[in-house]
Amino acid sequence: MNKKSADVAPAGKVRIGISGWRYIPWRGVFYPEKLSQKKELAYASSIFRSIEINGTFYSLQRPEYFEAWAGETPDDFVFSVKAPRFITHIRRLRDVKTQTPLANFLASGIFRLGPKLGPILWQLPPNFKYDPARLEEFLKLLPHDTESAAALSKKHDKWMKGRTAMKPDAMRPLRHAIEIRHATFATPEFIEMLRSYNVAVVCADTVEWPRMMDVTSDFMYCRLHGSEILYASGYTSEALDQWSGRVCAWAQGGEPDDAERVVKSCGAKLPARDVFVYFDNDVKVRAPFDAKSLTERVDKVLTR
Repeated sequence: MNKKSADVAPAGKVRIGISGWRYIPWRGVFYPEKLSQKKELAYASSIFRSIEINGTFYSLQRPEYFEAWAGETPDDFVFSVKAPRFITHIRRLRDVKTQTPLANFLASGIFRLGPKLGPILWQLPPNFKYDPARLEEFLKLLPHDTESAAALSKKHDKWMKGRTAMKPDAMRPLRHAIEIRHATFATPEFIEMLRSYNVAVVCADTVEWPRMMDVTSDFMYCRLHGSEILYASGYTSEALDQWSGRVCAWAQGGEPDDAERVVKSCGAKLPARDVFVYFDNDVKVRAPFDAKSLTERVDKVLTR
């Protein structure tokens, strides 16, 4: 980035990208004709500063996969990692005291991303209602640095022997974001709980579930699913301008004037705040182009 001018407030790292990168309809539209599938991540990461890894949601990956993904991306690139649906959708955060499913995920190779390991995304199913006791029990288990995550990973199942990587390359913070999909979460108690555990509530832009812009952590995490049709509708120029204003306000440590909060009071004011934004409106190949457009708008404000 270029040097900021004197009239621009300091800002955290803004990473705008896409949710996943392997989509057949994108080939020949976003990806150049004849680009091999093996080069799609390298191509996408040359344009975006971050990408969500979706495969981790469906099944545990292997250390060599994470290592390969890290090797195919630029030095300043960061992945967010979508946590397993086995924990969120099948177990529904139940029986978390055993810690084994969480340990399996942490041992599966995410440390091989090294400095490119960004936030972990915990997405709850649409029919998961707010259950404060169950949720807090889960939040207590989440490790907030790679050292404590590595210690927890040692509790993995025996069947994972030979396909684990439990040694981080360095001691680093580990961030968590939780995406809810039920109206019962729209309560101040939930927001205050996340603040107490320094976990970000995902600002999910969709007509299907609540859109929360409360600041609950030292970073913001947004997922733009399509404001009119889930996973399909794109964003107009006006809508992208609005999101640019919000992202810049968060990055500069404050909050946007049009923030839709559950709690009336603002979150903690910071000198700067990191912001992650991912477009998940991939059905009609809108995600990569909307992500590029928003990046251009934000860069124009935050850099000179």
